[in-house]
Amino acid sequence: MSATKPVVLLAEELSPATVEALGPDFDIRSTDGADRSQLLAAIADVDAILVRSATQVDAEAIAAAKNLKVIARAGVGLDNVDIKAATQAGVMVVNAPTSNIISAAELTVGHIVSLARNIPQASAALKNGEWKRSKYSGIELFEKKIGIIGLGRIGALVAARMQGFGTEILAYDPYVTSARAAQLNVRLVSLDELLAESDFVTIHMPKTPETVGMLGAEAFEKMKDTAYVVNVARGGLVDEAALYEALQAGKIAGAGVDVFVKEPSTDLSFFALDNVVVTPHLGASTAEAQEKAGISVAKSVRLALAGELVPDAVNVAGGVIAQDVRPGIPLIEKLGRIFTALSHDSVTAIDIEVAGEIASLDVKALELAALKGIFTDIVSEQVSYVNAPVLAEQRGIEVRLLTTPDVDDYRNLLTIRGALSDGSRLEVSGTLTGPKQIQKLVGVNGYDLEIPISEHLIVLIYQDRPGVIGALGRVLGEKDINIAGMQVARNSEGGQALSLLTVDSSVPQDVLEALKLEIGASVAREVDLQD
Repeated sequence: MSATKPVVLLAEELSPATVEALGPDFDIRSTDGADRSQLLAAIADVDAILVRSATQVDAEAIAAAKNLKVIARAGVGLDNVDIKAATQAGVMVVNAPTSNIISAAELTVGHIVSLARNIPQASAALKNGEWKRSKYSGIELFEKKIGIIGLGRIGALVAARMQGFGTEILAYDPYVTSARAAQLNVRLVSLDELLAESDFVTIHMPKTPETVGMLGAEAFEKMKDTAYVVNVARGGLVDEAALYEALQAGKIAGAGVDVFVKEPSTDLSFFALDNVVVTPHLGASTAEAQEKAGISVAKSVRLALAGELVPDAVNVAGGVIAQDVRPGIPLIEKLGRIFTALSHDSVTAIDIEVAGEIASLDVKALELAALKGIFTDIVSEQVSYVNAPVLAEQRGIEVRLLTTPDVDDYRNLLTIRGALSDGSRLEVSGTLTGPKQIQKLVGVNGYDLEIPISEHLIVLIYQDRPGVIGALGRVLGEKDINIAGMQVARNSEGGQALSLLTVDSSVPQDVLEALKLEIGASVAREVDLQD
C-alpha cells in the first residue's frame, strides 16, 4: 500500500508553472482563500498552503490546520501571515524575497522618467481633448543627479539602470562600504548632501521606527525646489502630509508614489496635484515577477516537506539541524540585530564564533541566522537564510564562522565580532541558560553582564559616577516608561561604564536624547526586537 501524498492547498490562483514546479509528489487542492469559511474548512488537514495577498493566514487559520508544516507566500510582503503564531506552532513561513526586485527597480525608473517628461499628465490631457505641448514641457535626465537612499538589491538595480541615461548617482547607505559603492560606480554621501544635491531622490529602505517619515518636512526643506521624490519601497517612508505641503508650497517640483500608509488609498490630498504621479502598489505587478514568485515558493515547499534546509524560510532555518543547535538560531539572530543597532559605521568584516559543547556539531545555520539578524533592519528586501550571505558579499564584508570547544562560565557562548570602517570593533555575546533555555545577553564590547533579552533594550555608555542609575530611573519614570531589568558594567571605578536596561515599551528618540543629555552619555541607543 503506497504512502499518502502530502496535501498542498492553493488558496489563490497561481500559474501553471507553479503547479508544475511542485511536481507529482503532492495531493494538490484548491480553495478560495478570501472566503473565510471555505479557507478554514479546506485548511484542516493540509501540509502546506500557498497564498498571495488576499488570504489571511492568521492565528485562527493556523490553529485550524492541525497538519500544517509550511505557509508559502508567492510574493515578498508577509502582512497577511501571522509569523509569530506560525513560529509558535512550529510552522515554517516562506516567501519569494527576490522575485520582484527587477520589477520594482523598473517601476522606479518609470516614475522618474514620467516625472521628468510629464508623460501621465500629458496623456490624460490629450485623451481629454486638450493639446498642451507647452504646459507639459519637461527636463532631460542626462547629467542630472539621482539620489538613492538605500543601496540594497533594488537600489543597486536602479543605479545601474539610471546610469544608462548618463546620470550621476549619489547614494546614502550607512551599511555599504566605499569599495562596494566604487564597484557600482556610485558616490557615497551623507543624507544631507544627497538631499541638497539630487535632482531626483528615490528611497529604498526597510520600514522601521527610524525610517518612518524619513522623507518629511525637514528633508524637503533641504532639497532643491526643482527636485522630485520617488517612493516605490514602503508606505510611510515618505510623510504623506508633509509631502502635500511641500508640493503645495513649491518646495519640491513633484513626486512619484507607488506605496501608501493605508492601502488601498484613493483620495489622498496630493492625488489632486498635477505634478504627482501615483500608481496602486504595482512594484511586483508584472507577469514575470508573479511567475518567479510562484515557482520560488513551490520549490521551497518541496524542500520543506522533504525535511531539507529551506533557504527562503523567514522564521526558521528548517532542514536537518542538530537538536542542540536549534535553540541558538533565534538567539544569534537577535544578537545580529543588537550588533546592527549598536554599530555606528559600515561593517568591513564579521566573525561569528560558536564556543562550547555545540561547537563540534554542524553550526552553519547559526552563521546564516547571525547574518539574517545583522541585515534584517538595514535593507529594504526581506532577509532570508539564502540572501543574507549574498548581502554580505555585495557589501564587500568578509565573514568567518569560528568554532572552539573552550568557553568559561557557560555551556555554550555565541559571539558576533565586527570590524567597522573607522577602525573600531564591535562585539556582542549571548547564551541560553536554565531548563527553559532563556536567551541572555552576556557581553557587549568587553563588558561582562548577564540580562535576559527582551523586545526593548536600552544601551548607554557613559563615564562611571554616582547618581546615574537614579537619573535614568527619573527620566524614564517621567516619560511613563517602566524598567523591567537593569545591569551596569564598567571597565574600572570612575572609568567608562555601560548600562543595559530592558523596558516594557518602545522608547521614542526624544527620550533617548533626554537620557543621553542627563548623564552625558557617549552612546544612547534602543534595540527594538519586536517581530
